[in-house]
Amino acid sequence: MWKNLLKKGTLRNYVRFFGPAWLVMMADMDASSTIGAAETGAIFKYGLIWFMILLIIPLYLVQETSGRIGVATEKGLGEVIRDNYSHNIAIITTLPMVITDVLTYIIEYLGIAIGLSFFGIPIILSLPIFYLIHLAVVIRRKYGITQTILVLVSASLIVAFLATLFVRGVEPYNPVYIVPSQDFLFILAVNVGAVIMPFMLFFQASATAEKVSHIRISSSDKDISGSLKNNKISDFKKTALKSMRIETLLGAFVSEMLMVIVEMAMSGINPKTNFASISELSKGLSAIAGVYSPYLFGIGLIGAAFLALVVISLGSAWGLMEALGIKREKSSIVYILESFPAVLIALIIPVTMLIDTVLDLLVIFVFVLIGPGILMGVIARNRSIMRDFSTSRKGEIAYWASMIFIIIFGVLAMI
Repeated sequence: MWKNLLKKGTLRNYVRFFGPAWLVMMADMDASSTIGAAETGAIFKYGLIWFMILLIIPLYLVQETSGRIGVATEKGLGEVIRDNYSHNIAIITTLPMVITDVLTYIIEYLGIAIGLSFFGIPIILSLPIFYLIHLAVVIRRKYGITQTILVLVSASLIVAFLATLFVRGVEPYNPVYIVPSQDFLFILAVNVGAVIMPFMLFFQASATAEKVSHIRISSSDKDISGSLKNNKISDFKKTALKSMRIETLLGAFVSEMLMVIVEMAMSGINPKTNFASISELSKGLSAIAGVYSPYLFGIGLIGAAFLALVVISLGSAWGLMEALGIKREKSSIVYILESFPAVLIALIIPVTMLIDTVLDLLVIFVFVLIGPGILMGVIARNRSIMRDFSTSRKGEIAYWASMIFIIIFGVLAMI
């Protein structure tokens, strides 16, 4: 696979299809995931690195299924559910995501506010500005431009978190820690909830479908590893599928490595530190990593929160519009209705309340994921929908094992 990638024509194809899987994986490293990883590092130091690396497997398997549905059907997940099952089922599986996404918006806005506060910018100024920037990006309805902006943002957060770890330094802590306690199981569930969020299923299917459809239509008379006139559409989709899989695997690896990096960067900080308190976090980081570390971490947090804010908006609105049978072009009202209350609440809510809300929300994500996750598995194995791209028997076993793994940790956290 990697040898083929080095071929000029093949590499060009991967670049053309690049975007949806990478962005959804980078959005997975949002403000809530960053704070969850920071808490993990403060409490267990490097102790859960093994678990975060393990989570690459279910993350890839679940998101690959979402992307494969997009490639095969050239439709978003909400539309596929509505067309093949019912309007009501589509709404039932979509609404919980929309509701929890409003809460997620609040956390992303507060993440941006915390990051900018390191630079002395007050929340009363930062949030209205980023609210307008957020709307300007999503309402343009030009996915190509939005993708370019977000890829650049993803690069900034990667560099910022790496720089934070660099100034912190690597310590000789044990990367494997296992203890059968309720707190330990809760933090495991927090990290499972952070690895796959409901909006990710809807975004990757929809964005991949749009990308594949756009390239197929615009390139009908052009060369894509040979002329489409001389190749079947199924061959074109096989190229798209291969590209999506490589991109999803790369994104899953980078996303979880970013979690590991934040965990390592925060190791040694006082576990009682309130990560929503600018003064406490700045003082704690400065003590273990030097005076520049709060600024580096702040840049990473701003990038992570803003990228997620945009991707969540698109995934949530697209999923809802598809479920309702409304054209995606009319999503603007959803962006406004979801994000305007969120930014108001973020301006009012005491930031010190953030941490417990974040950790609890990450566990709740596990249960919101069950409905669309089950339907996605059923759709992916249906040959009448997926045709040559339906899930193999081994793939089914791997997918359902991943879903069961995710659900088990959600249940354990609630016991």
